Amino acid sequence: MGSNEECAQKQRLGALTAEVRRDLARIAHPSMPWLEPRQGPHGKPAFDVLILGAGQSGLAIVLALQRAQVTNVLAIDKAEYGREGPWLSYARMRTLRSPKDYTGPDLDVPSLTYQAWHEARFGVESWSALASIPTELWASYLRWVRETTAVPVRNRCEALDIAPAADDLIAVTVRNDGAQRETLYARKLVLATGQEGMGRWWMPEFVASLPNRCRAHAADAIDFHALAGKVVAVLGAGASALDNAAVALEHGAAEVHAFCRRPVPQLVQPYRWLTFAGFLRHLSDLDDAWRWRFMSTILGLREGFPQETWDRCACHSNFHLHTGAPWLGARTLGERVEVETPQGPFVADFLICGTGVDIDFAHRPELRAFAANIATWADRYTPAPDLRDDRLARFPYLGRDFELLERVPGTTPWIGNIHVFAIASTMSFGPSGSSINAMTTAVRKLADGLTRGLFKGDLERHWQSLLAYDVPQAVLGAPPNSVGTLARSGGVGG
Repeated sequence: MGSNEECAQKQRLGALTAEVRRDLARIAHPSMPWLEPRQGPHGKPAFDVLILGAGQSGLAIVLALQRAQVTNVLAIDKAEYGREGPWLSYARMRTLRSPKDYTGPDLDVPSLTYQAWHEARFGVESWSALASIPTELWASYLRWVRETTAVPVRNRCEALDIAPAADDLIAVTVRNDGAQRETLYARKLVLATGQEGMGRWWMPEFVASLPNRCRAHAADAIDFHALAGKVVAVLGAGASALDNAAVALEHGAAEVHAFCRRPVPQLVQPYRWLTFAGFLRHLSDLDDAWRWRFMSTILGLREGFPQETWDRCACHSNFHLHTGAPWLGARTLGERVEVETPQGPFVADFLICGTGVDIDFAHRPELRAFAANIATWADRYTPAPDLRDDRLARFPYLGRDFELLERVPGTTPWIGNIHVFAIASTMSFGPSGSSINAMTTAVRKLADGLTRGLFKGDLERHWQSLLAYDVPQAVLGAPPNSVGTLARSGGVGG
């Protein structure tokens, strides 16, 4: 890109940034501050809302809260600046799965959409010609959203422990910059921790027990350059599994074999089906039987691979897909690995498991102290025998505002101030915290729940404030222009 075009692009983005800020100012209603600062132990300030995770969901949650005049918030993320979320790490697809016109963290502010950013940077014609959003550009767009909306984020900050504190606060022990420890206090805590935030990346135990040199999960940091000339076996034929297969092929792997347990690969994209307003807005309003029926079917389908992902693999003659071929076991064979399949043994140099996540609260250090009392779907609902699924039954059973519920009521009541906005909320709310498609609806629902809790927690203060607010006296004793001001603000005759 020439210097003239770089200068023009910078000017266009600057103009768009200014437009966003004007738009947010125009729709800032109601604009009256309504929260009073709380203090934690030893006079340390407490946040109204603390968010673990500053990826796309964390950013959008803060923006929604800011628009509700909840400004005493902080998002923390253990990643470096700009590397929050999966986009520059384990998201190895070239483009997003979502159609380019799906809105997300913009929360329906037109000037804050990806389209507006793309057109400002590359021009209207570029947007018209664009088939899907490149993953790296999405990461750049999210950085721009963060800076434009002034979302407060602390990077290289990892949560180590979550515990109750005095005055109905939550204490979060964090580690800053990999060393210094600190305790942060908040009235509300949001776990916007993505895919593995309430569990772990899962692989079969017989693979996990192998040496690290010969296996990895698809979400791990993998040295693909080291796989040049190697035989790679991939477990799974979903989108992420095949993304990893493609990257291995592009880095010169001698052969890549993908193993699919199904006799026919999954091609359906269930998240495309459910992206309509009725489902996104109201799945959580249904009874447990209907929620389980919908989500167990959708998650049972898993997410099929897009055509572009398949083409990316199939264009290599050294790519092979094995169907009806689950892995039954694995063992080292010198420097190599032998995998047992129904078709017989297969020998590879390196294994990659595209096997997703498993909900396991106790696996998370920050949740371990109260993991045993987090209510799950298994605790609250028993489906018909033909619909049972132990994997889905381990998902947390969340309240109306995405909050954790207790398995044994009264044991850890404070966890009701912890709200889950991650893949773990899927069984209760659908693809809320795990999908761009659902953000425009789900983030608002979460923000409403957070403000509901903050308001109800201050009811006595609000009541006393109303009793002390003598409107007639304020009007009669005020300068003439004040009456008009009060009327316009709803203070008189509103």
